[in-house]
Amino acid sequence: MFAVGWGANQFSPMLIVYRHELGLGASAVAGLFAIYAVTLIPGLLAGGPASDRFGRRAVVLPFVALSPLATLLLVLGPRSLPVIAAGRALAGLCSGVVFGSAAAWVQDLSHGSGLSARRAALALTAGFGLGPVVAAVLAQWAADPLIVPYLPHLAIGTAALAIVWPTPGTRGQRRDGHQVWPPRPARTARFWLATAPPAPIVFGSVSVAIVVLPEEVTSARTLSVGFAGLMTALAFAAGVAVQPVARRLEARLPHAASIAGLGCAAAGAAVGIGAVTSDGRALAEVAAILLGLAYGLCLVSGLRQAELLAGPADRGAVIARYLAVSYLGFGTAYAVDALNSVIGRPGAFVALAATAATLAAWMTGQALRSRQPGPPAGSAGGANLASDWEELSKTTG
Repeated sequence: MFAVGWGANQFSPMLIVYRHELGLGASAVAGLFAIYAVTLIPGLLAGGPASDRFGRRAVVLPFVALSPLATLLLVLGPRSLPVIAAGRALAGLCSGVVFGSAAAWVQDLSHGSGLSARRAALALTAGFGLGPVVAAVLAQWAADPLIVPYLPHLAIGTAALAIVWPTPGTRGQRRDGHQVWPPRPARTARFWLATAPPAPIVFGSVSVAIVVLPEEVTSARTLSVGFAGLMTALAFAAGVAVQPVARRLEARLPHAASIAGLGCAAAGAAVGIGAVTSDGRALAEVAAILLGLAYGLCLVSGLRQAELLAGPADRGAVIARYLAVSYLGFGTAYAVDALNSVIGRPGAFVALAATAATLAAWMTGQALRSRQPGPPAGSAGGANLASDWEELSKTTG
């Protein structure tokens, strides 16, 4: 997860390099950013169920091997837009297949421990954070900014394959007959009303921190890859640091970490109002830290809740479905651009803060309801949930 996450997110600061070195327009840059998501979502939705059926190892290993090959395409065709797009498409597919399946693999090997969500989130966050920071530093100061930033991932991806190779494989308990898709836990009101609502904040918060704010507080002439790397480092460092706190909060009260994360997202967007109004880099950095906290808190909480909903037979599919919903948050950057043209830059951040605060209020209600007596969550509970309408009536009181 660390190596594939590195390969996935190392590209973020490189968008600035491609814009300047290749003279790309805004639409071409947005297309390179979007093509990753176009292949990532199908990879998630296919990879999770496949790992439940055929085993985690059999599904994860081939795409861990393909991840450095996706980076190799970027090295071999540094000035060819079709080759760059192909590399990004392959990286998205690898990420989608690996993230959901590997997170389920981590839980299998953790034997149901509550630490599994934190372990998966830590590996993913470390890769997401270090990849773009290293790429930004090398792009800013290395001799060849189109090639050198990608070389570390070639080594890391190869090493990751060697490390994972001897790891014992696991699989979900195979069902007799036709396997229903989407899995039953992911079709319940509990998933859609209590687990899914904060999910887009996970990647929505970091997309604001590492994509939107660097462009909003600096002009085209002064926008540097180094500053984008700094914003990425601040956001993901905060996301890593808060994960032990998130686990403790979640153990004390279900959804508590999500509520705290949504509060941080609202605060980060509020600070962002001041940053975009004054073009203040210091305020943008504070906002990046708060948004990184939101990422870490919501990710650990969401993964844990998805794990509790799922049984061994559909763990990969349920976690993959949660991650697919969370990746919708990458559309936040486009939403901010659209809102900018209607209500202005401060208004767009006001809307973001209001959305996060509203979700925090909603999740507080869900957390209070979860304390009421009822069937325990967990592997058995996830596999034997009541019907959707019965679950809906319990969730909404």
